[in-house]
Amino acid sequence: MTDEKTKELVGEILNCAQKRRLMIGTAESCTGGLVAATLTSVPGSSTVVDRAFITYSNAAKMDMLGVDPLTLRRCGAVSGETAREMAYGAKRRSAARLVVSTTGIAGPDGGTEEKPVGLVCFGLAAPGGIIRSEQCVFDDEGREAIREAAVRHALNMLLSALEAR
Repeated sequence: MTDEKTKELVGEILNCAQKRRLMIGTAESCTGGLVAATLTSVPGSSTVVDRAFITYSNAAKMDMLGVDPLTLRRCGAVSGETAREMAYGAKRRSAARLVVSTTGIAGPDGGTEEKPVGLVCFGLAAPGGIIRSEQCVFDDEGREAIREAAVRHALNMLLSALEAR
């Protein structure tokens, strides 16, 4: 995921975060650390990237990020509610003031009619107590294509949040 367009996007994120003196963090499930790996693939990222939580299992989401077990039971691991709690938990447990989270179904298995393969929920915890979520259903063009699309979306969420400040 280090094509030129992605490197430019990461460069913009890092520059904006440096100017605003904001540390960035990630809380990742379906992307398995790819958002953080993409952010840290550019030299200088250590000045703004604090840490990444890879919380693939529900137990990890609860233990590492404080996701409420009731949220997981009621809404499922792949939900806007869980994505918001993941982002908020990572922000609370780090020096990061801006956190993006990912949780989804990259396939090839695990999809249902209600939650198909390609569904990814994103959370964002930003300065000022702003916590929100988004969801996308990416075309099922294979596991890696879904994960790469999710990484790009997460990076764009970070940049949008930084530009809004």
